[in-house]
Amino acid sequence: MGKLSTHVLDTMHGGPAEGVKIELYAAGETRKLLKTDTTNADGRCDTPLLGPDEIQAGVYEIVFHAGDYFAARGVVMPNPRFVDQVVIRFGIANPKENYHVPLVVTPWTYSTYRGS
Repeated sequence: MGKLSTHVLDTMHGGPAEGVKIELYAAGETRKLLKTDTTNADGRCDTPLLGPDEIQAGVYEIVFHAGDYFAARGVVMPNPRFVDQVVIRFGIANPKENYHVPLVVTPWTYSTYRGS
């Protein structure tokens, strides 16, 4: 069985983003909060967002609280923040595969890709 994981990289400061609050939602017909976690010193969660016994095919959303992370680091940002909560909506087609959804972020831009 596969798993779902994430990683947050702060390209403004040039390293992993420690302390980013992450929320995982099932985003099918109704939106349901599945898990809340915070990134560690390596910018990762200590455990998978979905482990082998939890991962299922479907549509999901990861909400990264990037604006709060940058504010906690003392970055001066406009009000409202340009990048605040980053929502990545994606599908898991094959729960036997690993899905890695990283976020590369600054207060002004972000990107993601499917890792493994």
